[in-house]
Amino acid sequence: MTERRVHIKPAPGRLLISEPSLTDFYFKQSVILLAEHNEEGSFGLIVNKPIQARLNEVTKDFPDFDAQIFLGGPVKTDSIFYIHTVGEFIQNSIKIMDGLYWGGDIHSIKEMMILRQLTPKEIRFFIGYAGWGSHQLDRELKEKSWVVSTTKADQVIHANPRLMWGNLMRSFGDEYAVWANFPPDPSMN
Repeated sequence: MTERRVHIKPAPGRLLISEPSLTDFYFKQSVILLAEHNEEGSFGLIVNKPIQARLNEVTKDFPDFDAQIFLGGPVKTDSIFYIHTVGEFIQNSIKIMDGLYWGGDIHSIKEMMILRQLTPKEIRFFIGYAGWGSHQLDRELKEKSWVVSTTKADQVIHANPRLMWGNLMRSFGDEYAVWANFPPDPSMN
């Protein structure tokens, strides 16, 4: 399953799981898939926050395709981003980990949708992304805002997004399992 140890460093393909102390609208109980992490900064997508809209309701530029949209983060919320499992068929896709890619030629994606060569189980769409400047994420990790974990492509693309944060907390053992029951709004407890 997942692995969480103190020595795991952020890297493409790793997950950032928010600590319960994060109360920001975007990051409260969020799970972020890192797509980039280097000296210049970090880029990721919140993978566990679906919104009540479908792709064709958000943008008219796509063929009819019954895909759910996710809240990807607070940066560039006027843009669509995507991760997928079909990088070998989509030119300019960027490999995040074995079996999972982000981006790539949007025209190829649209053509695959029209030809029914792509299913909603192979791609996820996001509005906005999460981004950090140079060393900003490192500072947030020192402040204990995030837990870093390893994962596999199918655990990202096929997981039930609404259960993901709690399931990850439980997978880390007793020290973190109590977080799984932490209410999103403690005042409602």
